[in-house]
Amino acid sequence: MYLDKVIDNLDVEYIKGNKMVEINELRYDSRNIEPGDLFICVQGFKTDGHKYIDAALKKEANAVVIDKDLDNYDENITYVKVPNSRIAMPQLAKNFFENPLQEIDLIGVTGTNGKTTTTYLIKEILNHQGYKTGLIGTIEVFDGEKSIDASRTTPESIDIYRYLAEMRDKGVKYTVMEVSSHALALHRVDTMDFTAGVFTNLTQDHLDYHETMEEYAGEKAKLFKKLKTNGKAVINNDDDFSQFFKDSTTNEIITYGIKNVSDLRAEDLELSLEGVKFTLNNLRYELNLTGKFNIYNSLAAVGAAKSLGISEELIKESLESVKGIPGRFETINIGQDFTVIVDYAHTPDSMINVLEAVKHFEHKDIIVVFGCGGERDKGKRPIMGQIAVEKGDYVVVTTDNPRSEEPEIIIKEILKGIKSSQYDTPYTVEVEREAAIYEAINKARKDDVVVIIGKGHETYQVFADKTIDFNDKVVAKKALKEKMSEFKDV
Repeated sequence: MYLDKVIDNLDVEYIKGNKMVEINELRYDSRNIEPGDLFICVQGFKTDGHKYIDAALKKEANAVVIDKDLDNYDENITYVKVPNSRIAMPQLAKNFFENPLQEIDLIGVTGTNGKTTTTYLIKEILNHQGYKTGLIGTIEVFDGEKSIDASRTTPESIDIYRYLAEMRDKGVKYTVMEVSSHALALHRVDTMDFTAGVFTNLTQDHLDYHETMEEYAGEKAKLFKKLKTNGKAVINNDDDFSQFFKDSTTNEIITYGIKNVSDLRAEDLELSLEGVKFTLNNLRYELNLTGKFNIYNSLAAVGAAKSLGISEELIKESLESVKGIPGRFETINIGQDFTVIVDYAHTPDSMINVLEAVKHFEHKDIIVVFGCGGERDKGKRPIMGQIAVEKGDYVVVTTDNPRSEEPEIIIKEILKGIKSSQYDTPYTVEVEREAAIYEAINKARKDDVVVIIGKGHETYQVFADKTIDFNDKVVAKKALKEKMSEFKDV
């Protein structure tokens, strides 16, 4: 595609060079440049893309998008100056990939917790109805035929459009996407129209970035300003911010909930380790998902599916066929006489949801293993420490993804919450996450519940100087096998 078409409808301050140069691909990372590519210089949080122009040119990029004037310009290269490269990216991507959303209906799910489960449930409903459906989210990107691991909840706009173009070429009708507050704040979905938007809930998270809950809510609410004229907003009516989100859209609204009167209200709830049951519009749902929070996720999926014209009988049939979601309240069972659960919960609210769900089952002690991520909202660390000792009977504090922070410093902040709690629940600190999981499983006795919180589906652990292979589920199974082997030998 020629550059003049790539920059169509773009706010351009000036062009230096030939705008009829051919562009083979769009890149925002100079390390990935190949001959003929367009390099987009983005000023990020840690570095500035303009520093890497020379590196891009050495790899034979044909053109460069900049948002600040340069000291020197190569006469053999075309430069496109825009007010803001990050804002320009989604328009460039939309043009280059010839707007795949002309043929795909996009469903966006935003909220603090439940995005992943809700997107999976919507996808399963659509698949069950015979629609080829794509998925873009925290765990994976699924193009309708194959899956790749995801690197972030919502990718950069260029990557999203590339995925959507691949989905279009494979005949995908619907794509369900998790839409994070970061993605909305950083303009990744600016040029995308949504057929339906879902709000799950809003609780404390990412305040290192957004600073206040009101700012956090405001970013998420942008999704509902991107709905098509006939698109529908599906909103959790029990959430404290529900009215804020209702006020953020002029589109038709479908509300759901358990406590408040809603368009979709679940009643006669039954909770067990095997799943949940509830009645909705005179239909009795019996799902394999566990915990009250999954009733909310299911209702959100019902609302999204109904907004697309799918009958509730078919929705019910679809949801009842879902066996579980990777790393979300996932039980690890190799025949032991106690329960082991792995969950992605990494916010105070999601931690409460998981531990409250466990309390509904018959159990003895609840043993909690958790840590908090580095370079993330520090305010939630003592809160999660306090929740752990209030809801658990024994707590093992460990690392999560410390990133560039010292694990001991993160743990120290967690311990502030534990020590300030009125509960005297016993706890221990085990910095190495593998050792912490072993500690919890070795301590467990018949009818106890071990809850390993924070990483869920993740298969790695991120440190300042390295990323290692690490999977809570694999480690838990290994610890269980060794424990059971020891008992057999006795």
